[in-house]
Amino acid sequence: QEQLVESGGGQVQPGGSLRLSCAASEDFSGINAMAWYRQAPGKQRELVASHADAGYTDYADSVKGRFTISRDNAKNTVNLQMNGLKPEDTAVYFCNAGYYSGKYYRPVYWGQGTQVTVSS
Repeated sequence: QEQLVESGGGQVQPGGSLRLSCAASEDFSGINAMAWYRQAPGKQRELVASHADAGYTDYADSVKGRFTISRDNAKNTVNLQMNGLKPEDTAVYFCNAGYYSGKYYRPVYWGQGTQVTVSS
């Protein structure tokens, strides 16, 4: 069974940090990249950060300089270090395995999502 297992979500005060982790229980076929998405209430799901097999990374403008995506290919995991968290970062965060089509990340396999809440 192809699964993405997420951990690290929770509640944090503004300015705090969280580290999300995601691991594939089995190897995925037809993918060469991994990513993190998020979806806030009443908003569309957005791509937060992506990481290609070759090491290319990309970030949403709203998180540049604050979030860092990293991969450990040997362990088939992807992490998202989130620093300087803001209330507007509150969302359900989803791990994803997919591929790049040109410059665009294409999602294929989804995790279940983990809640991140930034509030006082």
